[in-house]
Amino acid sequence: MYTELKTYQIIIALLKKYGIKHCVLSAGSRNVPFVHSIEEDPDFHCYSVVDERSAGYFALGLAQELNEPVVISCTSSTATCNYWPPVAEAFYQDVPIVVLTSDRDPEMLGQWEDQMIDQVGMYDRHVRKSVNLPIIHDHDDEIYCQRLVNEALLELNHHGTGPVHINVPMKSYNNSFNIKKLPEVTKFERLCLDSEKALWDTKIETLKKAKRILVTCGQNSYASPALKKSLSEFFKKYNSTISVEYMSNVDLEEGLNLNVCMDARYVTKKKVKELLPDIVISFGGNIFSGIKEQLRKFDGEFEHWLIQEDGRVVDLYKSITTIFECKPEYFFQYCVESAGTAENDLVYHKEMKQYVDSVAYPDFPYSHVYAIKEVVEKIPSDSILHLSINDSIRIANFFKLSPNIKTYANIGTHGIDGCLSSFLGQAAAVDKPSFLVIGDLAFFYDMNALRLRHIGNNVHILLINNEGGSEFYFNHMWKNNASDLHTTARHHTKAEGWVRSNNFIYLSAHDKESLGAALQEFMRDDLDAPVFLEVFTEMKADSDVIYDFFDLSRPRDVQSETIRRSKEFIKATIGQEKAQKIAGFLKH
Repeated sequence: MYTELKTYQIIIALLKKYGIKHCVLSAGSRNVPFVHSIEEDPDFHCYSVVDERSAGYFALGLAQELNEPVVISCTSSTATCNYWPPVAEAFYQDVPIVVLTSDRDPEMLGQWEDQMIDQVGMYDRHVRKSVNLPIIHDHDDEIYCQRLVNEALLELNHHGTGPVHINVPMKSYNNSFNIKKLPEVTKFERLCLDSEKALWDTKIETLKKAKRILVTCGQNSYASPALKKSLSEFFKKYNSTISVEYMSNVDLEEGLNLNVCMDARYVTKKKVKELLPDIVISFGGNIFSGIKEQLRKFDGEFEHWLIQEDGRVVDLYKSITTIFECKPEYFFQYCVESAGTAENDLVYHKEMKQYVDSVAYPDFPYSHVYAIKEVVEKIPSDSILHLSINDSIRIANFFKLSPNIKTYANIGTHGIDGCLSSFLGQAAAVDKPSFLVIGDLAFFYDMNALRLRHIGNNVHILLINNEGGSEFYFNHMWKNNASDLHTTARHHTKAEGWVRSNNFIYLSAHDKESLGAALQEFMRDDLDAPVFLEVFTEMKADSDVIYDFFDLSRPRDVQSETIRRSKEFIKATIGQEKAQKIAGFLKH
């Protein structure tokens, strides 16, 4: 029988998966849930050493002679301090020890709680990895806890060996042991270049059998010709489809941009289930596409293979199973060379492409959507394009770019501070047309960058001035007039004076006709000064244009459509604020 504490259940289950069975236990109240759970489990060999300092050294000797990891477990407070000397010795001798320290409620730290010190990261530079587990309240906490324990255990022998630290907080004592079965957990695998060939070949066989493989290409400032070639060849060999967005800079004929059809405002959970892959293979940095949020709804129902050159665990879809510590070029080329006679049956790709192609594009009214469309579709090949956050990225991905346009966006942190400055740095490094699409809040935040001395005539800046943050309308965060002032930051500022004072060619537009005229000048590549186009729209109307676009061809089932129409009727009848209050009341 096992403890009711989910954190220790997960630890125990993963220790079994990793084949770690020797445990040196020091008596204490906080670690009773762990100790009693394993002391009668035949998968573990337990040793009792009351003094934690001695226990640590005992485990060190045990691990050295067995040539395998050993667990040490103690209660909280100064008991954990007594591990310091043996942990340091293990670190400098490269001995793999799992240091399990039990802890109290983190909310009580510094509140004169008895037997409590700050144990988070306490062994500092003398462990290869230190994690502090969450107190588990829901399924997301379980996934997070499982990831952290995997991260720690993976570092026991990652490019060398040594100790790792897992700190286990808990709200209160728990002496209940009525759990008969441990939870299902996933042991993360990490395959390196020097991993056994048999391990790689096992993965190849899994790929060959898979019917639905989704490759997601994340943000990447440079996609090498070798990567593009190996991706294209991978597509021909395996039953796959490849998701690209402009920030990935992977320009593939076979690629599909899922930004529109996988946005939460467009796709239904039922449709995502229909298109759910068997395996997701990801590489690159962050992605903007809604596919990220959609796949997380089905965590554990597919495998996620991460290609990460430094071997770091990035559980983007909450379903990670394998990390390939190599470059994407190596991974895809290895898969291609090992494919034999395998050939993509194109069934999954055609199914996904049919869904992407089902998106209906209207004749957009004058709006930020219309303005961005008119610009990005006219950007010539071999240009660079920087998209500031949210709307600029979302809308640009609605439309087709010319080939060989290198695309940037500051979605590493996804902040509005610095989009203009980043773009100007990129433009200064090249002698080719350079375009920025930016919203008013992001522009005015970083407007001092227009004073830089390094701005060339290749610079083209499109400013969407819709008098505030339309994203807050889009996300339904706006609720009343006060929100319109403080949440959406509504304003009536124009950029013209500042732009002209910094020797830019200034253009403006207020409707389709004036926009068309301004674009003739804006898109020229023979200007004798940088050019700035300020397009005036209105943020609420802009948000409505996107929703109308999503609504045009959103797949629906009868039940969800009935619910949606009912909600719209109620809001129209009694108002959105009252409807939200009623919804909140019903939840309770």
